[in-house]
Amino acid sequence: MRNADQATVDGFGDEWSRFDQSRLSEAESRQAFEDYFRIFPWSTLPDAAVGFDLGCGSGRWARRVAPRVGTLHCIDASPAALRVAEKNLGDRPNCVFHRASVSDMPLPDDSMDFGYSLGVLHHIPDPREGLRACVKKLKRGGPFLVYLYYAFDNRPAWFRGIWRVSDLGRRVVSRLPKPLRFGVSEILAATIYLPMARTAKLLERAGVDVEQFPLASYRNGSFYAMRTDALDRFGTRLEHRFTAAQIREMMNDAGLCEVVVGNQFPYWCAVGTRC
Repeated sequence: MRNADQATVDGFGDEWSRFDQSRLSEAESRQAFEDYFRIFPWSTLPDAAVGFDLGCGSGRWARRVAPRVGTLHCIDASPAALRVAEKNLGDRPNCVFHRASVSDMPLPDDSMDFGYSLGVLHHIPDPREGLRACVKKLKRGGPFLVYLYYAFDNRPAWFRGIWRVSDLGRRVVSRLPKPLRFGVSEILAATIYLPMARTAKLLERAGVDVEQFPLASYRNGSFYAMRTDALDRFGTRLEHRFTAAQIREMMNDAGLCEVVVGNQFPYWCAVGTRC
């Protein structure tokens, strides 16, 4: 059975076609990469390592991973997203592209030196099984990096309450026709993301700790990034959220050892090596 939701796949194809990341500054792109890959054990990879990017989207992560490795298999279930990735990675000859879901990756089991999947597995019907499928592709000792939406387990109750309200909005917006869904996300980016982010930036400059301030993670980001993430957040029908403890348990169950869950934003990034 294909472990993918077609409406979600189509939605991300639309998202990456609209936001191909070409307007993201070099500095912002580099900072995002460093944030997500902070805990990845680059030094353990062999020379000319071969790995995979599951759910490569626009190719934003692959663009920075490819120069560090031998071969990178870029996999996405959306043909529209894959076209964007092929365009963005046209100058990376060591990238190989595959249209496939997590359940039908065209890679032999026990063959990959590393893998990663960022912001993808929480958008499929069975994240646990998807994680197992990824780990099966790794050689013993190969690292796997994953980012899964957090369940706000490190946030106060009032913060989780705000999220519950916003999630009601997501359930409505994500079912709108694509043009209307995009229009609403643009309004949300301009009227909620941007004001909240810039308020957090002002408060931080005034010496206030903004760690618990909603949308504070965007305080130094561009409006382009906010527009992208507003569509991502409110335009996606299917999402799961996990506590750090649940992610650790899922990774162990999938066959990963030495699991590390990062304790800095973005929450939760985690890495483990195949046992």
